[in-house]
Amino acid sequence: MKSLPLLNRYVFLLAMVLFTPGVYASLPVADSQGQTLPSLAPMLGRVTPAVVNIATTSTVRIRENPLFADPFFRHFFQIPDQQQPRTRTTQSLGSGVVVDAKHGYIITNNHVIDKADEIRVTLRDGRNLKAKLIGTDPDTDVAVIQVPAKDLTAVPLADSDKQRVGDFVVAIGNPFGLGQTVTSGIISAKGRSGLGIEGYEDFIQTDASINPGNSGGALVNLKGEIIGINTAIFSQSGGNIGIGFAIPINMVKNVMQQLISHGEVHRGSLGAQAQDLTPELAQAFNIKHRHAAIITEVDKGSAADRAGLKAGDIVTRVNDKTVRDATSLRNTIGLLRVGQSIKLEILREGKARVLTAHVGEPHSNVTNGEKMSPHLAGAQLSNIEEGSPLFGKVSGVVISGVKQDSPAWRAGLRRGDVITSANQHSIHNIDDLGKAVGQSPSLLINVRRGNGALFLYLQ
Repeated sequence: MKSLPLLNRYVFLLAMVLFTPGVYASLPVADSQGQTLPSLAPMLGRVTPAVVNIATTSTVRIRENPLFADPFFRHFFQIPDQQQPRTRTTQSLGSGVVVDAKHGYIITNNHVIDKADEIRVTLRDGRNLKAKLIGTDPDTDVAVIQVPAKDLTAVPLADSDKQRVGDFVVAIGNPFGLGQTVTSGIISAKGRSGLGIEGYEDFIQTDASINPGNSGGALVNLKGEIIGINTAIFSQSGGNIGIGFAIPINMVKNVMQQLISHGEVHRGSLGAQAQDLTPELAQAFNIKHRHAAIITEVDKGSAADRAGLKAGDIVTRVNDKTVRDATSLRNTIGLLRVGQSIKLEILREGKARVLTAHVGEPHSNVTNGEKMSPHLAGAQLSNIEEGSPLFGKVSGVVISGVKQDSPAWRAGLRRGDVITSANQHSIHNIDDLGKAVGQSPSLLINVRRGNGALFLYLQ
């Protein structure tokens, strides 16, 4: 194919950009020779003032060797008792996005502000403000903070369900207080789950580089609308290899509304277990659906039971939203409020049916640690159940929450820790932990934390 003259090529490229459906932000600008070229600069000029830098400070206790907690050891080696535990101050940096300029609400990741004693926000115009924590949801890694500022710029929210694989996107962050960084790419995939990053996963995958410090920043379309919150990258070296993940803004919006209204997310439950509809199962059930979830078990007396849902039912849609798989069904239900009425479209014995259910209270498997041992007072313990990212990978009991300054907190336990052994006995569930603890006046536990492990001696 013959090449076009230089000027004609510019005109041809500009026409393609300007008249491609959905590309409204790529407005023409003039270069030094007066030529008109497509550019994202006008859109970025509107959006970047809304992307802020977030800096946090936290006070953490310095862990000591468990032997130093043994009175006999301290007496034998003449180690004086310490009146106050040693602490140190840590700092972290990330990004956030202003989504409500009137009220000063900013969305970021939970892991950006987790355990922060102080949160400060730096705007693009240089203002540095102390932020108030409105609420966090570790299961989706979403947090909402608020700043008392005027003349803020907010990013409009898109409908992330309407974004398509192949759509152009821009990732914007404000890392390390250096100012905005902007990278561009496309949506590589949607509905990514099973990564073990969060409890509820429905990620948008993009090849736009999500740089260190960009967690909590914005993933926007070419209209300048936010479609997701940048959260994580997949990398074995720590560097970007073109696989980044963002939380869809539709999921974020749902969580944000609950955090603003109630300070926490009060998730509902159907009381049913499900699995993916595989091609083999679709053939066995003699149906043509390729995307759905099969109900495998219904809890007696649950919302699903009252609605008439049965094992073997194939759920295809919830509230007119297509169910892709079991994870999609879990995400949809898990983001609904208790008491909300939903419509379930199902297939039963090859026939379509519609059921109405009222989302119920989730079944709680949480046990107060004080019932096990006074050393665990302040900790909430739970089994690793199906649906958890740890299910089938780790055996133990999860610390689902710890009150600050409680005995469990002072012993070094933190939310997300997994107790894998106690007093040199392997732990598989809460019952095992209770037996291992028994009436022992002290407690030696092995804790898995992230990719590492440590021993804690509680007495």
